[in-house]
Amino acid sequence: MKTLVIYDTLYGCTEKIAKAIGAAIESEVKVVKVGEADAAGLDSYDLIVVGSPTQGGRHTKDMQAFFKNVPADALKDKNVAAFDTRMKSWWVKVFGWAADHIADDLKDKGGNLLAPGEAFFVKGSKGPLVDGEEERAAAWAKTLVKK
Repeated sequence: MKTLVIYDTLYGCTEKIAKAIGAAIESEVKVVKVGEADAAGLDSYDLIVVGSPTQGGRHTKDMQAFFKNVPADALKDKNVAAFDTRMKSWWVKVFGWAADHIADDLKDKGGNLLAPGEAFFVKGSKGPLVDGEEERAAAWAKTLVKK
């Protein structure tokens, strides 16, 4: 199985989660920042995992721009999954989560969503990650591969 993990990061937390996901998958894996991802070259992957920090209830502007460049039905018959990094604060919930928007974008491009968007938590708006989140990301990645 060939896997692509695409992420954006502002303070490094989402990058750590993306790399933990990539390291946990025991097949050919490529982990790239969104600016390095080829929106037209997704057809060679079996599993595509996409993550972003939650900013204003959404994924980052760079991630939104990436999805605008992904051709319609580019993810048809591809297994996909979404994740984000976020604070646990109750008030943030009012605005929504990046993972939900990423999951919608993945489905809109024809992807087969393997699981609901997954959240990984940071201690403050700039991090660091809550203890154990990289290990939890690795465990989550292994569940995706089994599906």
